[in-house]
Amino acid sequence: MRRGFLYARAKELGCNKIALGHHRSDVIETTLMGMLFGGQIQGMMPKIKSANFTGMELIRPLYCVDEDDIIHWKEYNGLNFIACACRLTAKLPQGVQGQSGRQDVKQLIKSFRSRNPDVDASIFKSLHNVQLDTLPQFKYKGTTFAFNEKYARGVTITLGGGEVDQNAD
Repeated sequence: MRRGFLYARAKELGCNKIALGHHRSDVIETTLMGMLFGGQIQGMMPKIKSANFTGMELIRPLYCVDEDDIIHWKEYNGLNFIACACRLTAKLPQGVQGQSGRQDVKQLIKSFRSRNPDVDASIFKSLHNVQLDTLPQFKYKGTTFAFNEKYARGVTITLGGGEVDQNAD
């Protein structure tokens, strides 16, 4: 409902874009949260055209900026930001574990970072390097493609101009 209100209000004001403050760390955390708590692999797009509000787009201009860099910039400039409206992180102190899935995932990533300083980059890159031919099932534009069902029939799946052949080595 919150997103719908934003779109409607932006449209009333004559705007054609809504800019959200999601950053690279949000993308990484949301990806892991979906896997760990939602049983899905789902990313966060940097730019989306609205399906319900013609001519409106949602953009995430901080998509490639780490949260720590934003915090450093904020502190360097003596700024105060409004509290996050996300129900998963609202009013939780930084680094508190066990109070929300997002805070738990932040701690998990931090613990992996001590062993692999590039863990954030690896998770972020994984969203841009999906190997569809290794997934047993995926959804594309609302349609489910299940390789285990189509493999026996030797069906080739066509996705937006490219083909995925289950029988290729």
